[in-house]
Amino acid sequence: MQKIAILGCTGSIGTQALQVAALHPDRFRVLALTAHSSAEKLFELVRRFRPEYAFYTGGEIALPEDVKSLCKWSFGTKALIEAARLPEVDTVLDAVMGMAGLEAVLAAGKAGKKVLLANKEALVAGGALVMELFGPVGNHRLLPVDSEHSAIWQCLEGAHGCQPKELILTASGGPFRTWTLERIRKATIGEALGHPTWSMGRKITVDSATMFNKALEIIEARWLFDVPHEKIRVHIHPQSIVHSAVRFEDGTVIAQMGIPDMRLPILYAMSWPDRLPTGTEDLDLFKIGTLTFEKPDDARFPAMDMARSCLDAGGTACAVLNAANEEAVGAFLQGKILLGEIYDTVSFVLDRLPTLAVREAGDIFEADRRAREMARERIGGLK
Repeated sequence: MQKIAILGCTGSIGTQALQVAALHPDRFRVLALTAHSSAEKLFELVRRFRPEYAFYTGGEIALPEDVKSLCKWSFGTKALIEAARLPEVDTVLDAVMGMAGLEAVLAAGKAGKKVLLANKEALVAGGALVMELFGPVGNHRLLPVDSEHSAIWQCLEGAHGCQPKELILTASGGPFRTWTLERIRKATIGEALGHPTWSMGRKITVDSATMFNKALEIIEARWLFDVPHEKIRVHIHPQSIVHSAVRFEDGTVIAQMGIPDMRLPILYAMSWPDRLPTGTEDLDLFKIGTLTFEKPDDARFPAMDMARSCLDAGGTACAVLNAANEEAVGAFLQGKILLGEIYDTVSFVLDRLPTLAVREAGDIFEADRRAREMARERIGGLK
């Protein structure tokens, strides 16, 4: 019986993790749940899963009488760290959005937990610190939940120690795959949120449209699998069936395929090394028929080049890129800037903030703060 804490239980990843955990009550015990908002949804999940602990990081709230006595409650921002360190917990699923996810990963790692990682900021902003703490993926203390990194991990698991020549990250291409640069820059919020294959949260859906999600995944892959970014290539794959692949020295390419459903990589990380039923439909290759691949256009989608430049710069550069993008996407979703100005804002901040060395987590959080402040000032000046 694996005892799990699910950080960010009311979001897309957390909700699906609870779905697959419910399919296998003999394997998983949900010991702790955390949420930052959606209090009513958290109450419902506590009623259903009866965890021993519940944490609401958004601040003190009034609890319904029937929920109050079901488990131990904690409130406030520090409650997330408390959840990540619980002595009774074996595994922490980090599905928290934002830099709080990095704090949780570091806290869980120092407490000796196995971490299932669905938080991008932990590796994008703090990759060196995180990997120094956990060691390589082969240690099985830090396991990826993102479909692309899960796919690469699965391919490497089947390679019996053979080193990769190249990692191939696939990307759907998003809703703007065939659009001109001018049209992309003026895309509406509704157009950016119209992803052709995946159902995700608003921020990551916009990142998919701008290809910033793939930029962040290049950074994550560099740290997770300890390869230089020059050995990480992106292939546009509109069908989203091949989730990623690995090329080896003999020219062989091993790929992982499946339907575009996040329950597959979530449950694989939870159940490794076993494979359990997910409650999803099987992949029908006859129904799919054709799989196609295209080279990404860096002129129309410059985010990936930005990520590679930040990896070359090292230090706080990737944290700055992540923070500036997050602020710009938020402004776009509020109707304050055009989609094309997301790229402009990130470039503006990267050009003006110096890259500093990272000695401790505080260096990352300070770089994040400064990047957000500069991005907001730049966005405010566009009005």
